[in-house]
Amino acid sequence: MGEHSGLRVIPGGRGEQQSRPEPLWREALGERLRALRLEQRSTLVYTAGRAGISPQYLSEVERGRKEPSSEMIAALAGALGTSLGDLVAQVAESMRRHALVPTRAVVLGGQRQIAPSSSAPLALAPNAVLLAA
Repeated sequence: MGEHSGLRVIPGGRGEQQSRPEPLWREALGERLRALRLEQRSTLVYTAGRAGISPQYLSEVERGRKEPSSEMIAALAGALGTSLGDLVAQVAESMRRHALVPTRAVVLGGQRQIAPSSSAPLALAPNAVLLAA
């Protein structure tokens, strides 16, 4: 970034390590789908068959690698015995809980950072922009 003197790094931006980055929708969805499947003690093959997709595709969705269409999400919800609305609400609640992790602003070595309120190690929060204190 040396050739662009007007640019500066914003905490949570590209190139910075995040200890706990905010999950993408597809990642939160995949985690919830996998949790539902495992709660039912169902296999990838069985659940994928019920939804009309390949086990490989379901695996990619569960790992947050694929962004399924709304029709695919509805088929997966049905295969897991829930409704699309309930599944979406569960994923939204999971993301909401993630966002509510208490944080505090600190200045360490001249760099403004966000850290959890607990005594956990200092880390930059995702998408954080702090004003000068």
